Formats: sequence, C-alpha cells, structure tokens
Amino acid sequence: MPNTPSLITDTPVQDESAAIDSQTLSRQSRHPALVLPGFAFERCLGDGAFGSVWLAREENTGRLVAVKVYSHHGRLDWTLLAREVEKLAALDSSRHIVGLLAVGWESDPPYYVMEYLENGSLASHLVDGAFSPSEAVRIAMGVLHGLVHAHGRGILHCDLKPGNVLIDDDLSPRLCDFGQSRLSHEQDPALGTLYYMAPEQADLAAHPDARWDVYALGALLYHLLTGVPPHRDTHSERQLAATDSLADRLAVYRRLVAETERGPDHRREAGVDRRLADIVDRCLQLDPDDRFPNAQSVLDAFHTRARMRSRRPLIAAGGVLPLLLVMAMFLFGISATNDAVQTAEENLITRSLESDAVSSRIMARGVERELDSWKQELTDVAASPRLRDLLVAAAERDWHGRDALFEHLETQRLQATGSRARSGRNPDASWFVVDAKGFQRWRGPANQDTIDQQWAHRDYFHGLGKELPNGDIPDTLQPVNKPHLSLAFRSRATGRAIVAYSVPIRDSENSVIAILAGTRELGSVLSAPYAEYKPRLGSTPTQDVDRTIAILDSRDGRLLDHPWLHTHIATAPVVMLDRPTQAKLFPSDEKDLVRVHDDYSDPVSAHDADTFPGHWLAAFSPVGDTGWYALVQERRDQALQPIAAMRKNVLRTWLGALTVSGLLLTLIWGFALKTFSNPDQHAAGNTTDRQRLLNRPVPPPPPAEGDPDNA
Repeated sequence: MPNTPSLITDTPVQDESAAIDSQTLSRQSRHPALVLPGFAFERCLGDGAFGSVWLAREENTGRLVAVKVYSHHGRLDWTLLAREVEKLAALDSSRHIVGLLAVGWESDPPYYVMEYLENGSLASHLVDGAFSPSEAVRIAMGVLHGLVHAHGRGILHCDLKPGNVLIDDDLSPRLCDFGQSRLSHEQDPALGTLYYMAPEQADLAAHPDARWDVYALGALLYHLLTGVPPHRDTHSERQLAATDSLADRLAVYRRLVAETERGPDHRREAGVDRRLADIVDRCLQLDPDDRFPNAQSVLDAFHTRARMRSRRPLIAAGGVLPLLLVMAMFLFGISATNDAVQTAEENLITRSLESDAVSSRIMARGVERELDSWKQELTDVAASPRLRDLLVAAAERDWHGRDALFEHLETQRLQATGSRARSGRNPDASWFVVDAKGFQRWRGPANQDTIDQQWAHRDYFHGLGKELPNGDIPDTLQPVNKPHLSLAFRSRATGRAIVAYSVPIRDSENSVIAILAGTRELGSVLSAPYAEYKPRLGSTPTQDVDRTIAILDSRDGRLLDHPWLHTHIATAPVVMLDRPTQAKLFPSDEKDLVRVHDDYSDPVSAHDADTFPGHWLAAFSPVGDTGWYALVQERRDQALQPIAAMRKNVLRTWLGALTVSGLLLTLIWGFALKTFSNPDQHAAGNTTDRQRLLNRPVPPPPPAEGDPDNA
C-alpha cells in the first residue's frame, strides 16, 4: 500500500552526524514503541530521527490513521515538536491541510494521530513525469487554498515541496508536515528543501517571509509542468554534493539559483498559456519584491486567468457571428433586405399608430372633461333665478334700463375669470346673452357694435350645424333648447375666429327666453389638460416639431386648436381639411369611432409649408358626442427614421462585407484555431493524469533524512 512520505519529514535540519544516526535507526526492526488503547498497529510507514510513523486502525470505527510515535525522544527538541502540533491544530479547519486527530504528550513515548491518505504524496506521482497544464493548475490551486488558510492564521509553511503534499481520495492536494513552519512574526530561520527553497531562505540568518512559500509554490508548479524542479540537473547535484558543510551547501545553492538557467522552458510545454507561464515566472523571481506578496495574490492571479480563459469562446463567437451575418447577407441580398425593411416599416407604423391612438383617446377624455367644466360653468349661471328675473324684467321694459342685468352678468363673468386664473386656465374671450329672437342683449367685455344686433343666423343660436344667410331668418327659427357647441365663426367684435358654447336660459314655465354663450379663440380653445402637451412654436426649431396635438370639428372639417393657430390668433385663418380627406376620415355613419391615418397631410401646411410639410401618422378620437375630435399626429419620416437608418446601415454593411469578408475570415478563424488548437490532446492529458493518481501503485519513498535535496 502507498504510504505518507511527508509525515516523516517534519524534522529539524540535521547535521551529518545526526543524519548517520537516523539512517541507523531507520534500519532497526519494525515494532511500535507503545501500546495505544483503541488502535491496532498494522505496519510501519517509515522511520525518522525522532521516531516512526505507523499505520493503525481505529478499533471502534475501523478507520485507518497515521500515528507518529516519538520513540527516540532522547534527541527530541520538545519545543519544536509542540509547536508543530499546535500549528496543525490551528489549521485543522481547512480541508486542504491534513487533519490532526489526537495528541498524546503525556504518553511514553509521546505521539500524535493524523489522517491517513492512501494515495500517497504528490512526489510519488511525479515519478512518471509532468502533469498536463490543467491538472497542474488544479493541484496548485488546491495547495494555494491550504497556504492561504495557513497564512491567514499567521503560519508560514517554509518547506513546501511535492513530498509535503498528499493526495486525498478526491484527488485533491492536502498540505502536511509543518515541522519547519514558522509564525509570521517569528525571527528564527527555517531551511526548506533544495530546489524548492527561495534563495534568500537558504541563509541561517534569514527571517521567515510569506514570499518563501510563494517561491516554493512556483517551484512546485514548475515541477508539475516540466517534470523536474527548477535548476536541478546533474551538474547542480554534483556541485552540491561536493560541499563540506551546511553553510557551503547553502551558498552553492544560492549561487546556482542566481546564475544558472532553470532547465526545461516551461513556456514551451504543450498547453502552457502566457498567463500561466507569467504566474510561474513571477513566483520564481530572485528578488522577493518582484514576486507575488503572498499566497492570496497568487490565487487571485489564477482566478483572473480562469476568467480570461472563460471569455475566449465568447470572443471567438463574437467574431464568428458577425461573419455569419455577412454570409447571410450574401445569400439573401438586396431582395431580402428590402423585404425586411418593408416588414419592419409596417410593424413600426402599426405600433406608432397604436401609440398615437392611445394618446388621442387620453386627450379626447381630457378635452371632454374640459368641455363639461365649461358647460357646467355656463349652465350654473344660466340657471340662476336672479338672472331669469332680470331678463324677464328687462324684456318687459323693451330692454331699457338694463344696468342691473349688466352688473349681475359682469359679476358672474369676472368670478368665472378669477376662478379660471386660480386654477391656471385661460379665461373665455367673451360672454354674451341673446334673447329668444336672436338679439344680443348683453356682452362682456362690452362692445356697442354688437349690442342689440340680431345674431339668429349663428349656429350657436339655432344649433342647426350651419350658418344661415344673415337678413333672411325664418320666422320659425327657434333657439337651442340644450347646451350646444357651435361651429367656428369670425367674431365681428374682435375679427378673430372663435367657437361658442351656448346654454338655454328658461323662465318659470320652462320656456327658453334667452341663451347664454361663452366664446374662445381658435388656437386656445382649451386651457387644460391640452395646453401643457402642445409644442410652442417660435421658441422651438421647426425641425424639432415632429409630434403635434390638435382639435378639429368633424362637422365642417375645421381646425379649432393647433400649435400654429396659437401663433396666428390675430389673423383668424380658416384652416380646414379638404373634402376628400374629410369624407374619408369622418363618414356620416361612423362619427364615434377612433380613426388612424398612415398618410395624413396637415392642413396647416397650406399656410406654413416649412414647419408642417410632408406626410404624418395620425390618430383621431371623438370627444363625446360634440362632433369634435382630438388629433395626435407625428411626422411619418421621423417615426420611420429607425427604419431608414437600418436600411442605410444594412446596405453599408453588405457592401463593406464584400470587400473585407476574406480578411475577416482569415483573422477570425486564425485566432480561433490558435486558441482552440489540440483540444483532444488537452482532454486526453487531463484524463491520463487523473487515472495516474487513481490507479498507479505508489512505492514507499525513502525516509526524509535520506533525501539528497534536504538542506
């Protein structure tokens, strides 16, 4: 069965006399030096200067353990041995370090019990040569985890080598033999093993340093990759063997490390990448300041390397996928591009119109609420008994002496104006009262040109949906008997285009004796919630007006509110849809449906072709049963700009791919082939290494005292 070689190498540095004595003791008969209750000794695994290591079986559990018995305690430095056990106990929580199971210092001879790992040491497996880079990295990282744990407890190993790394049942490395270990604050020297020992460590006056373990880790990894430790060859072994003393041997070792090449170039080993080679080289730097500062920084470097390697397939895919796209473009060509663009354009138009329709419905509800508020405001005034009495009295006096009527109505108008101002809404342009015959009996603000004139031909009076010829009023014409939103008309008082909301005023017998109307100028028909949405021309560059909200009257196709109208209130322009568009958008039998138009022409373009040119996407939502529609429109070219950009980019990419595809193919596939060369060889190497760890019989190594590399 394989043994645990490093369990017997945790001894202090010996001089030549001690080495001869230990060799004599190792040849003595194999009999345990004590009886250990609960354990049955099976065989000796090896001898050392201060005792022997035995394979024993725990009788209660049947578990195999390794028992180190200090049978030659006449030579024993109890302080060193106690310190070793204390450190093993402190590191017992790490699965990367061989566990301490029991200690018997009161026994004669003393002993301690450790885990037994039958796969043996890493040194016995390196007899067959180097490991694959992937397996070497796996083992090195396991060792690093153990070192990081030890360093975190303030313990430096100081003698890291393959013989002090055991392989457990999961083929994971486990650190052992802390006989040469030191606490980080200690000043005592600690010699390691030649070819794994840092050059500055090979000095009897050296102080322990975490970078000693970093160097030893680099030497161990170098051995795993190349099959031999650094600087070890026949010439170096002869020079070391020719020395007469320990001090001379250490001096020769320091000179060999400083002046000779390391032997096999680890960078030329199959599968060794640049980052891995750089980690090895930095660990083996002669100057400690040039090395990694501690085991954790080496572990971080391995993690960085792993992250970079994991990204390589993604980088390669990032090069291949664009190339596949170029090839697809070759196959489909211009025809497929046009089909894709057309489909995308149709989808985008549909989504844009759906969005506009939602916006227009929201606006229509807002407009309807605003109109309801306007109507309620006028209705409340018209329902006043005081107003009714004043009108009846004035009519009985043939409309003489109307001061009380004027004062009452003006007070109501000013109160409404103040209420609007407090809520941030614009006031009405005017209020007026027209009697049942169509004569205007009051107006606020006052205007003598309209008072006592007949206005029965206006739509706000009769509600017929049209203007009648002035001077030819039928005797049967009656005023509206319910609230009515009029068609737009030009005010004779101001010369501006306005729209009126009229409500009937009834007497005590419910007969209409007059109407009360409020007017608003086109361009500012609504003050909320519409005002905050519509763009303000004049402060905004015309090319930025790519979305517009407006109000139009489907009864005659006239625009009532529009950003452009707001800036042209004084000129009172008549802006209307043309007849074909009006008939298409608002058929007489479908007045209450939401409508969309993918090729709408803004009628304002006839007055301002620079600001509102071209074609628009538009959605129309009815405002209750008023005949008004809330309109949301956006420039067609702006809405389709992503499609135009896509068409341009696709064509540019397609044409560019014709000239550079050959170069891209060469570069990308060259990189891919270099990156992923010989994957089967790597996989086979990894499998072979694991099989070697699992199946290969491990011969027992010689005792540590006979190791020619021991300093």
